[in-house]
Amino acid sequence: MADVKSYRMLIDGDWVEASDGGKFDSVNPATGKVWSRVPEATAEDVDRAVRAADRAFTSGEWAEMLPSARGRCLRKLGDLLAERSEQLGRTESIDTGKMLKETRWQAKYIAEFFHFYAGCADKISGETLPIDKPDLFVFTRREPLGVVAAVVPWNSQLFLVAVKIGPALAAGNTVVLKASEHASAAMLEFGELIEQAGFPPGVVNIVTGHGDPCGKALTSHPLVARISFTGGPGAARHVLYNSAENFAEVSLELGGKSPFIVFEDADIESAVNGSIAGIFGATGQSCVAGSRLYLHEDIADEFLAKMTALAGKILIGDPLAEETQMGPLCTTGQLEHIEREVAHAVSEGAKVLTGGRRPEGLGGNYYEPTILDCPRQDLRIVDTELFGPVLAAQRFKTEEEVIRLANDTKHGLAAGIFTRSGARQMRMAKAIRAGIVWINTYRVVSPIAEFGGVKGSGYGRESGFQAMWDYTRPKTVWVNTSDTPMANPFVMR
Repeated sequence: MADVKSYRMLIDGDWVEASDGGKFDSVNPATGKVWSRVPEATAEDVDRAVRAADRAFTSGEWAEMLPSARGRCLRKLGDLLAERSEQLGRTESIDTGKMLKETRWQAKYIAEFFHFYAGCADKISGETLPIDKPDLFVFTRREPLGVVAAVVPWNSQLFLVAVKIGPALAAGNTVVLKASEHASAAMLEFGELIEQAGFPPGVVNIVTGHGDPCGKALTSHPLVARISFTGGPGAARHVLYNSAENFAEVSLELGGKSPFIVFEDADIESAVNGSIAGIFGATGQSCVAGSRLYLHEDIADEFLAKMTALAGKILIGDPLAEETQMGPLCTTGQLEHIEREVAHAVSEGAKVLTGGRRPEGLGGNYYEPTILDCPRQDLRIVDTELFGPVLAAQRFKTEEEVIRLANDTKHGLAAGIFTRSGARQMRMAKAIRAGIVWINTYRVVSPIAEFGGVKGSGYGRESGFQAMWDYTRPKTVWVNTSDTPMANPFVMR
């Protein structure tokens, strides 16, 4: 295994192996071959990382650093990320199977999130209160929480690192990042930029490993004040259980099964392109994938004909090749899960319009862009998140009907609505139960705009200035402005 790259974890400013020497393999999903080895953190390693973060928070350079200085560190981090976007994008593509032209662009754009939070660092303020008592001046100040445990999945790791540690560090917290066991390399290479950006040792730590013991030890650690988790609902339940040990504040982003709704007055070409991007972009491995397509019956046949024609021409192949339009799935488990669910949907009456199989002539975890015409809402695949390039399409007659269908889900992360009617846009945006609603566009983000879900898609918000409040808490200060001594509390007047 001489050609296999070896990585180390970042703890207290040092690059270290696991304390017991444990490692696990990372597989290139395009080839099915091991390409790197990553430390398997023990509970002792996690404890060391959390205690390093706690020391950095309570004493030393970071604890005394002015907000404007924290902002300069974040701005430098963004600059370095943009400079290293090609290398980081390539590593992420090899590790996850995402297309290089997408990952390097994302890495460069994600720098804007660090720049945004750099500007937020000295904008966190409290307020004075018009208190109902004489001779008292009362004000609040917002203070950082302490050590933040940030658990990040593999599919958009650099983006999710930015929206978690950006506001956390801007507010003065310290962080322990847990990388996904499926693809840790890009996050570890990102860690090399931390010291270069001027962050003191222990402010940002990166550990790698599986849910137990690594994730469990981190999310239950008594010194962790906040947990920011992105992943699946099963793991989230463990996180909530673990947080009972430390009463840490918790935010969860748990994916979705987002409805993509097209009305009869929509721009069909625009909507088709939006749906293609929403479900086949990133091979469907996106929390906000528009995987439930609802088409008005008057345009359904035309829409599906155009979409299946485009889907059938998507070039599947090596994610590092510039001409590739869709790469492999990240894990073999995903691929097998998708194959089972598509087969089950067909047994329930779904019709495969295009795709539905592994492409010929390719090794690795490849699966064709797939569109299923689903006759009923109660097909299991309609509300099962596949995290892959599979679209469940249905027809509707009325606005009231599609609102009911769209909301008939345990998820609630995102939704897409295509219509030219301004009044309908506003009605639908209000009626759909989701944390994000895109109208006549899809799958766009900005550091300025919050995102997050409702129902089974979790709670809490990331990105935007309001995310800063999640990484601070108010302290109320009462000041007696009178020179008169306080009265004897046992003499009642």
